[in-house]
Amino acid sequence: MARAVITGIGAVTPVGLSAPETWASLLAGRSGVRPLTRFDASGFPVRNAADVQGFDPLTAMPRKRARRTARFAQLAIAAAKEALADARLPPLGEITDRFGVTIATALGGLEVIDDEAPRLFGGAPARVTPFLLPMLLANMASSAVSIQFGLRGPSNTPVGACASGTISLMEARRWIEAGEADYVLAGGAEGGLTPTVWAALCALGALSTRNDAPEKASRPFDRDRDGFVYGEGAVVFVVERDDLARTREAGVYAELAGAAMTSDACHETAPQPQGEAAALAIRRALADAHAGPDEVDLIVAHGTRSSTGSAGAPARFPSPPRRAWSAT
Repeated sequence: MARAVITGIGAVTPVGLSAPETWASLLAGRSGVRPLTRFDASGFPVRNAADVQGFDPLTAMPRKRARRTARFAQLAIAAAKEALADARLPPLGEITDRFGVTIATALGGLEVIDDEAPRLFGGAPARVTPFLLPMLLANMASSAVSIQFGLRGPSNTPVGACASGTISLMEARRWIEAGEADYVLAGGAEGGLTPTVWAALCALGALSTRNDAPEKASRPFDRDRDGFVYGEGAVVFVVERDDLARTREAGVYAELAGAAMTSDACHETAPQPQGEAAALAIRRALADAHAGPDEVDLIVAHGTRSSTGSAGAPARFPSPPRRAWSAT
C-alpha cells in the first residue's frame, strides 16, 4: 500500500502571506487578531477579527478569474500556488491526470450574498451577478484550484465545520493509498468575514468581547476565556506518494501515517461530556498508524475558547430603542 507524505506547504493567513512568513510569526508569538476593518463593525458588540491584510489576488490569478472567484477560493488558489512551488514537482503537464484536489471549507463564499442582496432588495434584480452561485458554492475552491492548474484527478470538498481541513488531509491520504491519485492538493480555506455572518456569531454569543485588547482575545483553556475569535485564511499542502517523493529526492515535511474520524452524536456544538467518541477516534488513528500512545509527541487540541459561567456574559447587541405609539 502506498504511503502519503507532505512535500509542499502554502499559506495565506492573518500573520503572513506565505508559509515562511506565517511560521516566523508563530515562532515570534505575533497575534493576527486586530480591529475589524472589512466592514463597519461599530454597531456590533464584537469588533475584533483575525483577517488577512495586504492580500492581492492578482498575484495568484488573472484579473478576470479574480472577479469571478469568492475570497475563500482566491485565498485557496494563492496557497495552492505556493505549495506547488515549494514541492518542486515534475512539470504538471506530465502528472495532471494523477493529481487530485480536496480543499475544505465551512462557509464557502457567503460574502457574495451580502454583496449582491442589496441589488435584489434595492429593486434591481437584473444587476445580481450571474456568477453568484458559482462563487457561493463550497466546492468552488477545489474547482477553482483544479481549473487554475489544470489538475484532472479526483476533486471534492469536505465540509465539517472546524474539522474540515483535517478531513481533507484524511481524504488525500486515502486517495493515495487506494491508488486513485499520486499527488493531491489538500487543505482548507475560509473567507466569511461578512456582516451577516458577524451578526449571527454575535447573536450566538460565541465571540470574545475583548475589543480593547485584541491580541489577548484568543485564549483557549484560560480560566477567563470568553469566546473565540473568527478569522480567515488558507493553508494547502502537497500530499504525495512516498516512493515518488523518494525517487526525486524531495524534501518531506511529514508522513500522514494514520487517521480516523468519529461523531459524538451528541449536540450541534458541545462535545460529548465523557469523550467516548473522541477516544475512539484516537484509538483508531493510532491503530491505523500502527503506533502506540507512548509514541505521541504532540497533541493539537481544538481550543474553541467557549466561555464558562465564570467568564462573564456572552456578547449581546444593544437593545433597540422602544417604539413610541400614539393613539388618536
